Amino acid sequence: MNLKRINEPYAMIKNYFKTAFRNLWRSRNFAVINVAGLAVGIAVCLAIFLIIQFELSFDDFHPNRNRIYRMLYVGHNSDGEHKSAGVPYPVPTALHTDFPNLSSTAVYSDRDDQIVLPDDSGKGIQKKFKEENGVFFVEPAFFSIFHFPLLAGEYHSLKEPHTALLTKSTAEKYFGDWRLAIGKTFRRNNSEPFRITGILADPPGNTDLQIKIAASYATMKEYITSTDWISIASNHGCYLLLPEGADAAAFNRQIAAFYKKYQKSDNPERQNSTMAIQSLSEVHYDADPGNFSDRTVSKSMINTMWLIAGFILLIACVNFINLSTAQAFNRAREVAVRKVLGGNRKQLRLQFFSETAVITLFSILLAIGITYAALPLLNQVMGLPLYLNFFGNPVVIIFLLVTGALVVLLAGFYPAIILSRFNPVTALKSKVAAVNGKGISLRRGLVVFQFVIAQALIIGTLIIVRQMDYFKSYSMGFDKEAIVNVSFPQDSVSRSKLDYIKNRLTAIDGIRSVSFSFASPADNGNWSSNFRFDHAEKETDWNANLKWADADYLKTYSIPLVAGRNLAPSDTAREFLVNETFLKRLGITDPQQALNKEIDLWGQMKFNIVGVVKDFNAMSLRQALVPVLITSVKDFYGVAGIKLQGKDIPATMKKVETLWNEVYPDYVYEERYLDAKIANFYTQERKMSDLYKIFAALAIFLSCLGLYGLASFMALQKVKEVGIRKVLGASVNNILFLFSKEFMLLIGIAFLVATPLAYYFMHRWLQDFVYRVDISWWVIALSGIIALFIALLTISFKAIKAAIANPVKSLRAE
Repeated sequence: MNLKRINEPYAMIKNYFKTAFRNLWRSRNFAVINVAGLAVGIAVCLAIFLIIQFELSFDDFHPNRNRIYRMLYVGHNSDGEHKSAGVPYPVPTALHTDFPNLSSTAVYSDRDDQIVLPDDSGKGIQKKFKEENGVFFVEPAFFSIFHFPLLAGEYHSLKEPHTALLTKSTAEKYFGDWRLAIGKTFRRNNSEPFRITGILADPPGNTDLQIKIAASYATMKEYITSTDWISIASNHGCYLLLPEGADAAAFNRQIAAFYKKYQKSDNPERQNSTMAIQSLSEVHYDADPGNFSDRTVSKSMINTMWLIAGFILLIACVNFINLSTAQAFNRAREVAVRKVLGGNRKQLRLQFFSETAVITLFSILLAIGITYAALPLLNQVMGLPLYLNFFGNPVVIIFLLVTGALVVLLAGFYPAIILSRFNPVTALKSKVAAVNGKGISLRRGLVVFQFVIAQALIIGTLIIVRQMDYFKSYSMGFDKEAIVNVSFPQDSVSRSKLDYIKNRLTAIDGIRSVSFSFASPADNGNWSSNFRFDHAEKETDWNANLKWADADYLKTYSIPLVAGRNLAPSDTAREFLVNETFLKRLGITDPQQALNKEIDLWGQMKFNIVGVVKDFNAMSLRQALVPVLITSVKDFYGVAGIKLQGKDIPATMKKVETLWNEVYPDYVYEERYLDAKIANFYTQERKMSDLYKIFAALAIFLSCLGLYGLASFMALQKVKEVGIRKVLGASVNNILFLFSKEFMLLIGIAFLVATPLAYYFMHRWLQDFVYRVDISWWVIALSGIIALFIALLTISFKAIKAAIANPVKSLRAE
């Protein structure tokens, strides 16, 4: 065996990489720019990959995930089809009866739960906590469907009422050591006690079922005995585990028949409605029916992020191509000497590919560092628990290897072809001119491509920012400034103290007015129902948004009346207020005609309309105005709306907190400013806005690197032309214009291409909002000006350097 022959390929590869390192070190300024550009592009791709991987992994850790479905209520009325993940309360029990061999479970998710830990005597308070979400009422069957491991205790203990399982982190928060929690008790909302019978492992971040407390559903049955198949609570759901090999479509038909069997209402909407099942794999990406988690992401958003990642990587590769070909003249003699000494094109191409590989390797290493450094900020912006773990997530390694291979091919192919084609005779005579017109056009086309993406992102970012500002400044029909909402216990004893609290609050100098209600005028918590109007035989086939509120509601939130009068002070319903949209849906044009007409709500509340209020937005600005029905029912109140005045608001709120702790010592005081609560309606849009700002800035940065590469290429190409022009009397301004005019043309072409593309996609995005901004001409013009300014700033260094160069040095060889 000839060892020398075997070692030849390895020696050749070693030589390629050794030469590559030497060449890169010789042109280290360009190498640093190349590495920086590719590193930023790869880091963006890696970060987006981590986001998408996380979003696509939701609830995929359950062993039976392909057989898990949730039930949906599918309603049809004059407003069209609407879906809800909430089901009527009798559904889980009826499922057990009609499908005894089917694993199914009821799930009730609660919000804003007050958790009180009693002291050793059992009468006093040791600690109190507030859980905004994460309290679930479940049956033991829940854990045979979903995989949430148990660290201690038994799942079947949840068969008994007033038992609960805590997650490890929740138990540690309450008791310090989770091992001490079993056997202890806590009170929920200052009422029913729960005995802790087990500890669950903390759920992973990629699940919509972010459990903190799993309480026994048997407890719910003690005080919810409804047999009503009409009412739906959005937080009461039902999950199923289909048998192996079951046909989901066939079972869907069975569920529809199941609902028709029990639904006996003559309500038009209910008669036209049905129930269906939805695969667990679709839950996280479907926001319409609602979700136990506030986080949903659409598949279109995921596809958009893939596109952005691809475009950013392409921009980075284009930079490499432009910067590499800009050095072509510096490498011409090297190529010529190699060819004269017997080197062929294949060897030269391998040499240049090896240089690309070295740069890509350094870029990947730097990209990993950038991603590590950027993840905390990205997690804060996106509200995600992302982390970079190569051992726990080997797919990341595969992604980086594939990305690196693509970068080497995309970025290295064109420069390798161009540089290996130089004629050795011409190169050794130092007469290498432009590679060819086609090559120049390609490089210019690549710069145009970069700025098309950059300008499209700039336009998109400006429109998103405008839409977000519109949300903040739009008048929703009520006052949201200097109003704070404070919740209170929702039991009869606590509500009996409301008059006392109102008197105490209104006596504080910094408070203008106080109102108690079920919810603020615009809120995530909404209650809707149909009704009978003016002794009609049938109920309406559309719902009104129900606002349970006292007589000070209009005053506190500055909601104006357009006809009639306000509600009279009362603890129970005696009369109704409606809004203008309510009358429009009834076909009434004159508000005066609606006064004293009867509203029949559920056959229990039959009262007259005494006033009509001006329309206000009861939901986010994604939705249109809805019909609103307002009346007073003290038993439904859960929040105080406090209108503040004066300058010392912190001092005023400190007095409010002191009063709350005095009246409700078992309750965790929490204040929420109304304007901030409304701003939270648009959390996903705000995250999207922040991401677009980052991506647009990076696209501009990378595009400018590409522009710098083309400017460098042109400076080398035009060095003698500039020298001749200066000898003939051209000024520095003339030379600057010579360079700038071509780039202005390229930016202009990119602008013309980017504008219709950005307009199309942003117009589609804006259609998700009923209330939206127009895409104004000045927004598009501003994006073009920004891109042009940044581009001219980028090329100015090379242009000025060429303009002030001594023409003697550039012409002395002639």
